[in-house]
Amino acid sequence: MSVIVDRKNAHLRLCAEEDVEHRGTTLLEEGRLLHEALPELSLDDVDLSTEILGRRLAAPILISGMSGGTAEAGRLNRALATVAQKCGLGFGVGSQRPMLLHPETAESYRVRDVAPDVLLLGNVGFVQARDAGVAGVAALAEAIGADGICVHLNAAQELVQDEGDRDFRGALDAIGRLVDELPVPVVVKETGSGLAPATLARLRALGVSWVDVSGAGGTSWTAVESLRGTPRQRALGAELRDWGIPTAASIVYARREGLGTIASGGIRSGHDAARALALGADAVSLALPLLRAFAAGGLDPALAAAHGLVEGLRSVALLTGCRRPSDLAKAPRVLGPGLRAWLA
Repeated sequence: MSVIVDRKNAHLRLCAEEDVEHRGTTLLEEGRLLHEALPELSLDDVDLSTEILGRRLAAPILISGMSGGTAEAGRLNRALATVAQKCGLGFGVGSQRPMLLHPETAESYRVRDVAPDVLLLGNVGFVQARDAGVAGVAALAEAIGADGICVHLNAAQELVQDEGDRDFRGALDAIGRLVDELPVPVVVKETGSGLAPATLARLRALGVSWVDVSGAGGTSWTAVESLRGTPRQRALGAELRDWGIPTAASIVYARREGLGTIASGGIRSGHDAARALALGADAVSLALPLLRAFAAGGLDPALAAAHGLVEGLRSVALLTGCRRPSDLAKAPRVLGPGLRAWLA
């Protein structure tokens, strides 16, 4: 138990205080939206509300989970879930792997008392999903009242961790069984390395309907791991720090496959969110800016950061003549050469 507690608390501290972001780019900046100088809209006409996985959100934004399983992580989860409730956003907990090993850690993931109305997503790694089976994963979702569960793909991070998994066989079949048998929807989620067209096609063939692309350009979990552990862990984490497919390209790949798409990986502003929606995302997800706002000053700065995201997205929607988030996918834009190369 102490190993898990130390690792989870280290992850939170490093993300809050250290340079843990990908040194490359999401390529979202290469999806430039054209300014509409005559929008013929009032700001009040812009309605950002949208439905994701059966829940109505005030804006297509989710606060994604970063941790759980410790008292510190529990405080963070409850604070950010409170922000989601107050702002009408979605919320996801971090990996529930500790719950599989130590059921007493469940309380650090329970947020329904402070966030009764949010879209709440559970979270389990693909290796743990394989090993726990449908019943085990269903129990994780039920224990926290989740509306759905993310199955996260984190092979790069696991390879870097000295104590990480090395055998990823059978995970694809396990995801297929979850899609067929789990009583709540499944979102397949990367963890900072993006999703390739062939991977998305395999997931679609299994019946997966939703993905969170979590592309390269935001928090690099290999970078996080490079800041802890043995010299081997630090060296491999530094080597793989910038591994992955940029977020912008992953969004387009997912939409080409016809999948419901949540865009994460380097979403840092309402403008970033608008560009992701314009490329085809149904919603965006982020954690680091809100984690850092909370770590620096508590709930009020985290709330202010969330309100700023929504205001930024609403403003860009008006400045492109869009009334609804879905209209952004039809808004005129110019694609830069780097993104065009990934999409060719």
